[in-house]
Amino acid sequence: MGYLRPYQLDDALAALAASPHTILAGGTDHFPARVGHTPIEDILDITALPGSRTIVRRQDEWWIPCGATWSDLIEAGLPHAFDALVSAARQVGGAQIQNAGTLVGNLCNASPAADGVPCLMALEAKVELASLAGRRTLPVEAFVMGARRTARRPDEMVLGIRVPLSERLSSSFLKLGSRKYLVISIAMVAVTAGIEDGRIADARVAIGACGARAERLPDLEASLVGQLAAAPDIDPAHFAPLGPIDDIRASASYRRMAAVEITRRAVVALA
Repeated sequence: MGYLRPYQLDDALAALAASPHTILAGGTDHFPARVGHTPIEDILDITALPGSRTIVRRQDEWWIPCGATWSDLIEAGLPHAFDALVSAARQVGGAQIQNAGTLVGNLCNASPAADGVPCLMALEAKVELASLAGRRTLPVEAFVMGARRTARRPDEMVLGIRVPLSERLSSSFLKLGSRKYLVISIAMVAVTAGIEDGRIADARVAIGACGARAERLPDLEASLVGQLAAAPDIDPAHFAPLGPIDDIRASASYRRMAAVEITRRAVVALA
């Protein structure tokens, strides 16, 4: 087992090119997964990379770097389009977890119940990856491939998340669990929409914890356009692409029913 904590990005990428490493940022997913089981692995700690926590506005996008924590996100003063993501950040564990855990780590962990993923999908965010061979950008939908699976190659690391500017949009996030905080979701939804004269001009809806990964619902999005935000007609048929399962937290049928209801509530919240 080896441990590296590079101070320059090139050194981090060189380490990944030389041999497989487990990338460590906040460690809030890493350490619980190894209780009672300690795999032989080399660790690449990226917490010393310069500029890895500063959320900034660029010319046509917001940049959320790989080391930005949930607390950084909450305190960044982001526009209303990010309200869903900030709301999710406030519900990720307690203050200690929010201070340590990172949004990129949540994304790379690729849990079906990852709170940040549907919010990023509804923002049409993209993931920027880097290796010694170069850089590439993928939409979040293409990056998260399934439960605990992403498109990241072993020689790559995620530099950060690019979110297009969307000043006229607002968003909301709702999650259903056995209690309000410190709980894995039964179902969750993120809605980003433009509201004009009380009606929905455009909408993006992503559902989490109802399948192997979060899913956008384009048919539902199209059906919402033109509707009154305060009284949306949500057709359960638009939720057919979801693949919820039965588990200890809820049945598949309850998850599907809950997804419809919390989506309605999330849309009404935007009114």
